Amino acid sequence: MLNPRILRGLIFLLWFVTAAAIAQAQTSRASSAASYLERGNQWLAKGEWDRAIADYDLAIAFDASAVAYYNRGVARHRKGDPTGALGDFNRAIELYPRYADAYLNRGAVLCGQRQYDAAISDFSKVIDINPRDARAWNNRGQTLFGRGDPVAAIADFSQVIKLDSRNAAAWTNRCGAHFRLGELDAAITDCDRALKLDARIAEAWGNRGLARQVKGDLDGALADFDRAVALAPQRAEFYSIRGRVWLDKREIERAMSDLNRALALNSNLAEAWSDRGVAWLALQDLTQAISDFDQALKLNPRLAEAYGNRGLARQMQGGLAEAEADFTRCLNLGGAPKPKAEALLHEMKGRRAAK
Repeated sequence: MLNPRILRGLIFLLWFVTAAAIAQAQTSRASSAASYLERGNQWLAKGEWDRAIADYDLAIAFDASAVAYYNRGVARHRKGDPTGALGDFNRAIELYPRYADAYLNRGAVLCGQRQYDAAISDFSKVIDINPRDARAWNNRGQTLFGRGDPVAAIADFSQVIKLDSRNAAAWTNRCGAHFRLGELDAAITDCDRALKLDARIAEAWGNRGLARQVKGDLDGALADFDRAVALAPQRAEFYSIRGRVWLDKREIERAMSDLNRALALNSNLAEAWSDRGVAWLALQDLTQAISDFDQALKLNPRLAEAYGNRGLARQMQGGLAEAEADFTRCLNLGGAPKPKAEALLHEMKGRRAAK
């Protein structure tokens, strides 16, 4: 029979050896996870999303850490897989409920999916964790703006500016919110400040151009949109709005050029189709005008001015009943009693008669 002391010693020895082996294995697994995580980060920095994801997969296999899930979520989001990204951010938050960056990124994905309430909840959580996180205030402001609450958005953008008065993006965003509220002077002031901080922000030039256009400063608006287009030549909306300014200045050919460019870049801009319809009206091509108004209304059935202008084109073609239906629809949607194109047509006729 074995001596009990020897038996206890053997058990202790076996446990010690086993614990050492486990510790060594755990250390090895942690080391492997860290290596794959680091290599995944390097691929992520190079924009190699698939390779980054593959390495994060291996890191998670060795050590399912919150950081590994979070980083894989970032890679998946950048690759264009918002569903996969959300799953990873969810898992990272489950493992570490105070992971501010995971909430911040999950909120950004949800905002992109127009799940505004859920996104606002995530950004609010980041603010709870760190009230001085300007990113969260800015993101929540943008989400509130997207949800249709520019007043609340202004409050959040103002908080960003309070935290960092040199944050040009926050000044630009607050400019856009002021514009939405019709506060044109405040919008221009904010964009002025943004552009003093960083003259490379195309959005600031565009927002200020919009405010100047509405105030009737068409030359100032054109100058701003010229800068916006130069900085962001692939942004269809800048061409579209500049085309509308050219219409206001009765420069039909220039308007047509910008509107054609806008629609070549993005054929889903209802306002660009509507404005090009007005340009066709000015050129007396009623068929093309009606076709463009049709397309505008297909994209946005609540675009009042498109109904009014199409009604004018139909009236000129002799389709009085159809024209009356369009005018009625325009008024019911809150549009102007007279189509916007009517004054343009009278002026163009006067120019032609003068020649």
